Amino acid sequence: MLLSRFFGRALFAAARTESSAGTAAAASAATSRTGHNPLEAFFEADRNPENDTPVVYGRSWKAPELRLKSWDDLHKLWYVLLKEKNMLMSQRQMLHAQNLRFPNPERLPKVRKSMCRIKHVLTERAIEEPDPRRSAEMKRMINAL
Repeated sequence: MLLSRFFGRALFAAARTESSAGTAAAASAATSRTGHNPLEAFFEADRNPENDTPVVYGRSWKAPELRLKSWDDLHKLWYVLLKEKNMLMSQRQMLHAQNLRFPNPERLPKVRKSMCRIKHVLTERAIEEPDPRRSAEMKRMINAL
């Protein structure tokens, strides 16, 4: 974990120093507004190395829970899960390149299952739609995810 933090910070520092003079001013203005480097979204937040307790992550979303959510909530949840999936895959690739073990590999299947269940719930809603044109449009949108 210590090595991954070191290399992650080195990666962030390299991203900062490789900016050209014109983009450095824009990047520093954007960074000062947001308070963090945008690349940090692709890596997990640092954990306290002195804390030896294992981190317990949540479970995947169940279809009955997802059926209670609105279309907009499912849309937002889809992109939160997509961001989490990208973060986990980036971290796994970075650690694999360093010949380090990926911690908590069960997180990725949980995210994938949740995303699959969202598509299933949305497909159910599209099938139940009485208007055939709207149903076809919904199915096209779902298949594009």
